[in-house]
Amino acid sequence: MDANTLTFEVLAMSCGHCVSAITAEVSQLSGVAGVAIDLETKAVVVSGDGLDELAIRHAIEEAGFEASQ
Repeated sequence: MDANTLTFEVLAMSCGHCVSAITAEVSQLSGVAGVAIDLETKAVVVSGDGLDELAIRHAIEEAGFEASQ
């Protein structure tokens, strides 16, 4: 993992709607260039410049999920 990528574990993700909701919320944040989600491993990988870990956690919570890193 490099300085421009943060990975979060979101255990409650189970479907495409979950992926869409999280992607929509996190993508709105300043500095976010991309959001990659793997349902099988429950991983949310956020890439970009100047990423704010707390803001990303909050965005995931706004989508209705809890994230751990």
